[in-house]
Amino acid sequence: MTENRTAALWRPLRRILVTLPVLWVVVSVVFLLIHLVPGDPIVQMLGEGATASDIDALRHSYGLDAPLSQQYAHYWHGILHADLGQSLRLHDSVVHLVLQRYPYTLALTVVALLIGIALSIPAGIASALHRSRWQDRTLGVVSLVGLSFPNFALGPILILIFSIHFGWLPVSGAGNGDATSLLVHLVLPAITLGLSLAAILTRMVRTAMLEELNQDYIRTARAKGLTQNAVVYRHALRNALIPVLTVIGLQFGSLLAGAIVTETIFSWPGIGRLTLSAISNRDYALVQGCILAVGLTYVVVNLLTDIAYTVANPRMRTE
Repeated sequence: MTENRTAALWRPLRRILVTLPVLWVVVSVVFLLIHLVPGDPIVQMLGEGATASDIDALRHSYGLDAPLSQQYAHYWHGILHADLGQSLRLHDSVVHLVLQRYPYTLALTVVALLIGIALSIPAGIASALHRSRWQDRTLGVVSLVGLSFPNFALGPILILIFSIHFGWLPVSGAGNGDATSLLVHLVLPAITLGLSLAAILTRMVRTAMLEELNQDYIRTARAKGLTQNAVVYRHALRNALIPVLTVIGLQFGSLLAGAIVTETIFSWPGIGRLTLSAISNRDYALVQGCILAVGLTYVVVNLLTDIAYTVANPRMRTE
């Protein structure tokens, strides 16, 4: 009993320890890549007519004249103390700016993920249960269209239909701050992101369910007289969720990346629009903060996905 408890405590701790080198790589890559971006943010801030002394003074005030290794050490020191520096253009703390926008992107991504899951699991199960029938073919065509339709094309179409033609939903923005207004403004961007994910997951759920439904334990369950719902949902679906969870974890990062385009289309005040603005202005510190927030979120989500395996399939708890 004691050994089992020790093993149960060690498994999540081991997964967390494995992510530490990944976090170090993410932070290092973010720091190095942003310094490879062409252009001088100091010159862009002061303008082409600025004197060399003014440029050197402002560069020194932001620490951009220090050696790269010293800047790297200073950057890590700031991360460990929750200080990512000041925005060169907005003259505000990067942490404050990121925390202002991050909840909007996270809400958009989570709602889009829930939409994708809610649509794909029933559709994938139905497609697997009606293999090679008209239901399966119809769902296959719909999912193929969803895979082929990019967000930057789907978003404007949804705006034309539901905002301009019918007038049911707002065109852009995030409302006036209350929860109801936020949810109403969230509908179209979340659907734009969620439909593409639903198309991917539908095909994944169908494939996983077909594989499980052909297993011996499913035939045994049916021979024992279990109902169709018990066989499909209690046995087949639970085992089929393992590869689906993997795809969901990986696609979460894609949703964060796709949110940049979607936020631009719908003027959603998330971290994606903030990143684009920071890149165009060569705002090093702000770009680093935005990319770091997205990268760390992706790492944490994959860690949670790994832990979720043991919830979906108890057999993996012994590994």
